[in-house]
Amino acid sequence: MEARAGLVAGSHNRNELVVIHGHEERKPLKPLNGQDCQICGDPVGVTTEGELFVACNECGFPVCRPCYEYERREGNQCCPQCNTRYKRLKGSPRVEGDEDEEDIDDIEHEFNLEAQQRDRQQSTNGIDHENPQLVHNPGLPPLLPKGHSVVSGEIPASYYPESHLLAKLAHPYPGSEPGSARITIDPNKDIGAYGYGNVAWKERLDGWKSKENKSGQLQMTDGKYQNGGIPPNEAEDFDQEKPMMDEARQPLSRKVPIPSSKINPYRMVIVIRLIVLGFFLRYRILNPVRNAFGLWLTSVICEIWFAISWILDQFPKWFPINRETYLDRLSLRYEREGEPSMLAPVDLFVSTVDPLKEPPLVTANTVLSILAVDYPVDKVSCYISDDGASMLTFESLSETSEFARKWVPFCKKFNIEPRAPEMYFSEKIDYLKDKVQPTFVKERRAMKREYEEFKVRINALVAKALKVPKEGWIMQDGTPWPGNNTRDHPGILQVFLGHGGGLDTDGNELPRLVYVSREKRTGFQHHKKAGAMNALVRVSAVLTNAPFMLNLDCDHYINNSKAVKEAMCFMMDPKVGRKVCYVQFPQRFDGIDRNDRYANRNTVFFDINMKGLDGIQGPVYVGTGCVFRRYALYGYEPPRGQKRPKMVTCDCCPCCGPRKRTGKSSKKTAAGIPAPAYNPDGIEEGLDAFDEDKALLMSQSDFEKRFGQSSAFIQSTLMENGGVPHTADPAELLKEAIHVISCGYEDKTEWGKELGWIYGSVTEDILTGFKMHCRGWRSIYCMPKLAAFKGSAPINLSDRLNQVLRWALGSVEIFLSRHCPIWYGYGHLKWLERLAYINTIVYPLTSLPLIAYCTLPAICLLTGKFIMPSISLFASFFFISLFLAIFITGILEMRWSGVSIEEWWRNEQFWVIGGVSAHFFAVIQGLLKVLAGIDTNFTVTAKATDDGDFGELYAFKWTTLLIPPTTLLIINLVGVVAGFSDAISNGYQSWGPLFGKFFFAFWVIVHLYPFLKGLMGRQNRTPTIVVIWSILLASIFSLLWVRVNPFVVKVKGPDLKQCGINC
Repeated sequence: MEARAGLVAGSHNRNELVVIHGHEERKPLKPLNGQDCQICGDPVGVTTEGELFVACNECGFPVCRPCYEYERREGNQCCPQCNTRYKRLKGSPRVEGDEDEEDIDDIEHEFNLEAQQRDRQQSTNGIDHENPQLVHNPGLPPLLPKGHSVVSGEIPASYYPESHLLAKLAHPYPGSEPGSARITIDPNKDIGAYGYGNVAWKERLDGWKSKENKSGQLQMTDGKYQNGGIPPNEAEDFDQEKPMMDEARQPLSRKVPIPSSKINPYRMVIVIRLIVLGFFLRYRILNPVRNAFGLWLTSVICEIWFAISWILDQFPKWFPINRETYLDRLSLRYEREGEPSMLAPVDLFVSTVDPLKEPPLVTANTVLSILAVDYPVDKVSCYISDDGASMLTFESLSETSEFARKWVPFCKKFNIEPRAPEMYFSEKIDYLKDKVQPTFVKERRAMKREYEEFKVRINALVAKALKVPKEGWIMQDGTPWPGNNTRDHPGILQVFLGHGGGLDTDGNELPRLVYVSREKRTGFQHHKKAGAMNALVRVSAVLTNAPFMLNLDCDHYINNSKAVKEAMCFMMDPKVGRKVCYVQFPQRFDGIDRNDRYANRNTVFFDINMKGLDGIQGPVYVGTGCVFRRYALYGYEPPRGQKRPKMVTCDCCPCCGPRKRTGKSSKKTAAGIPAPAYNPDGIEEGLDAFDEDKALLMSQSDFEKRFGQSSAFIQSTLMENGGVPHTADPAELLKEAIHVISCGYEDKTEWGKELGWIYGSVTEDILTGFKMHCRGWRSIYCMPKLAAFKGSAPINLSDRLNQVLRWALGSVEIFLSRHCPIWYGYGHLKWLERLAYINTIVYPLTSLPLIAYCTLPAICLLTGKFIMPSISLFASFFFISLFLAIFITGILEMRWSGVSIEEWWRNEQFWVIGGVSAHFFAVIQGLLKVLAGIDTNFTVTAKATDDGDFGELYAFKWTTLLIPPTTLLIINLVGVVAGFSDAISNGYQSWGPLFGKFFFAFWVIVHLYPFLKGLMGRQNRTPTIVVIWSILLASIFSLLWVRVNPFVVKVKGPDLKQCGINC
């Protein structure tokens, strides 16, 4: 599909397809059925096969063969309509520039093969007619079998590894039919011995051999070099290139274990803490408090749950590791000078919903950083999912694509970091550092002016979008915007940049940029973000079909332009990458206040927990900044190890004969198969190319039940290395792209159940990663020195709590579903990884004992009771040891991870704040949703655009999440005052028991202190409504407590010791 194809809107279910050209002011494409040449007026004519002659496969502009030949020989060699260079067609002579094409050669017309028909017929003896194929000889240029298409220019054939070309592909002789004879050509003999006396053939063959030897693509087998060896006259050159070749063979990454001097003491303290915790709980259980049994029992239950929660969180951090990548080795192996890049193509996904909560300028910066990424432009495709079908997002993306023509060459010329213009121009650093070009200052000033003008245009679009006209939005050509009804609209597709229409100001090609808005209709379940991501997976498979995908939130821009290459160091590593389903990067944020009051950076999770998981089976998927293997998202299992060679038997003995596979085991084996070459003749023929030992033959109906009704998408799933055919019709691609984003496409398929992003939770990221780990895949945690991605975080207290509420609600949904890690996925998931996943779904339940435990200090101070009896000197040893173990564990954890003590303490504080507010409400909402069917609305977190003065930090936004922690603060402060007053009135002897109660209450108040500061705001004033509600609840609770007083032992009858009556 070309960038000039226009806006496409349609519905597969309603059989509608509309192409709108006027909005982009592009010339419409000419139909392919024209019979007259648009240059000379003569009939176009047909080919030798009887098909209509098509000179340009890109736009189909009608040109006859004589005009086509003349234009290639005497003209500019380009199509008059789309200005695309004419490719050499079958039977056409070569002209200057054809040697740069990667298409197959027309051997049939270039050499006189008819004269050798007799020799070919005489050489049929000894040929296996059941498998009439020749293994590709390294001494000859690679040939493709008849019926197979060359991989398109977006995914060049040079991408396939050499081992795949030598071991997997078997090429029939050109021009032959299946079942005909083949001959084996020995490259050591003179080619004339076979009748090929063409001098051009010898020259091309010699040139091809020398190019192969110079490229250094050699394989070592049993100590001998293959691929024809090294000529003696090139031995000296090879000795000079040998160190570089050895470096290219080295691993692209390595594990860096934590030094034993740091990790071993950490593990020892964990074991000691576990032992001490066991003795502590034993003492607490065996020593109840008789006069306050209810308080004691509540506290013991809470402490047991805290111990279980600590075990689930602590032991998955037993094997933390770091990793290093080697980008220079990646370049030596896959980016050789003078040759096409063999790096794998990547499709990048950006999702957005509401442009008023997710400002278009933020999304535009993310898109610009993607288009300027340090990666081959023909390997990068950016897809924007607009799930709100907003014309504001569409027009903003159109402006962004125009500005990208200036911004991208500027970034690559001066090696700009970061490549999001808003962040680059706002950085307070010396931008002249390491810049040596004299024109840099002048061009930077000009680019900054261009960006400011771009911002003004975006702001104008936003201002216009605030006033929605009654008749709906109208495009420039007078056509109504297809997405005026955001809940009922057709699928919308627009290619802004890319093949045939994306050049920057320097004339260089830009990456493909595609706008996608999936179809929505009333009565259909659309599954929010997970459904939008699955739509992107399918539409990208139809248009580009890259083997790897990177997904980003609209506010997460690429901070390190080499981030994609960092991920490829793992994905394309021959030893490591085959079983890696995704590479997860840590989340880093801009615009956070210096003290990080609400732990927005979350460094304890990203720098401690995720490193620990990387040493087991890999980190969890956290929703953004993740590079996926497309093959893993299709529900397949990872490839297995190399099989043993088969025994040659007569199959008469059941002990020695081949074992029959059951259906279940066959499916597991098929999950790790390499996909066959693309066969446009049909799915059944493509399946025949599978190796019977590695593949499960599935009928077309089975594929449709699994992947859906799109034949183009099903055929793309058979290509493990990706790519689309050269001969694909753009009109058909458009039709299939609209089809796969239709609202009913996923009905009666496995999408959302076993394929793609998994449905059933608002935190689809955790569930999707969990399913892949259960199939046996592993993931990688990549932490480059320069943060790969950066985003924005909600620094406002209410927004932060709402964000945590959504995460916790998703965990509760998973806990109450069939995908709960406690009972799902046994077989491939390692037990420490399982503990980590269990911790990610049960942590909201900790809110119940946490609220009870934070209430106990106030109760003890108000009633004069305590949760512990008077302890002896020996018992106090366990208490002191437990506190020391907790303290030392935190110190050693910070020591090996590099997390600062301030970050660690902020995380501890917000664990309490979120636990008594957002997590508690998440448990209630989760139970209501699962048990009562009461659904809650998905709230998009607002992305701030101006963080200069941290105004959002002090803004107050009312939410019911503020009530529980405020109530806990008030009752604990009231308890401290009451206890202090009681101690003063009762004398010196009451201060000793009061010390433990004060410490308990002080622990609660200190952890809630950031919340208290958030309530006060910039002017240190708490809103009246919060004060009224909190005082009211605290008063009701206190009066109820005095009336009931359940934890005080009640005495029946008179107290004999006080009254003195002797009965």
